[in-house]
Amino acid sequence: MNHNNFILSPVSEILKDMVSASSGIGNGIESFPLFEYIMQSTFLKITGAQEQKMKCIVWELATHDYEYRYMRFTKNQLGECSNYSEKQKIYKDIIEQIKKHGRKDIDINSIGKNKILKQNTQFVEQTFVNTNIEKKKKRSFDEYIFIWKDIKDNYFATKDNLFVHTAAINDKPEDTLLKMYEYLYSHRNRIAHNTLSYQQNLSSLNVLIKEEYKLNNYFIYFSLLILIDNVMINLYKQYLNTIENN
Repeated sequence: MNHNNFILSPVSEILKDMVSASSGIGNGIESFPLFEYIMQSTFLKITGAQEQKMKCIVWELATHDYEYRYMRFTKNQLGECSNYSEKQKIYKDIIEQIKKHGRKDIDINSIGKNKILKQNTQFVEQTFVNTNIEKKKKRSFDEYIFIWKDIKDNYFATKDNLFVHTAAINDKPEDTLLKMYEYLYSHRNRIAHNTLSYQQNLSSLNVLIKEEYKLNNYFIYFSLLILIDNVMINLYKQYLNTIENN
């Protein structure tokens, strides 16, 4: 199947390319606007790749299930697969397809959630540490480290939800993976639709003083996208195994 190589390819490779491409840029004050442009471009590449991957997953699921094909392509169509609700639907679709094709007792923990989270955290930290990007975004990087270190593997990938809606980080109800994704999705729309060109590119003071504003952070966005990607890849591998053994 032509889509499988793409689906199983991690979007994290885009981050490696970004760090490598920007390694020769100087650290002078004149480079600050350039680094913001690089972060925006990379963010768009990753979100775009993930949206296309979601569509490819749906296509492959529909290849083996004509009822599902009718449901997803005619009755209840998906959009761009960019918002959380659509990714949540696809996450549950994969689980339901695994059950339908023979594994009714699937244990979602079998995808290795603890390993996924550990590798996710290590990858982002090791990719950026001691790079000129970290130096330019030092405060954001440190805030990301402080927030992300308290993410637990029971905050995501349950039998019902991609993200646990009530799992507060650092015991702060306003800090959840879902809230992080809301910031990510809002930023994705601002950049993808270039709303900054005709809207004020300044947050109000009321927004800036909110404790949750710290979630507006590229490193959190990257980690969140890679986390979703790794969950989907590992779950899709189980789907492929189920199909092959059915």
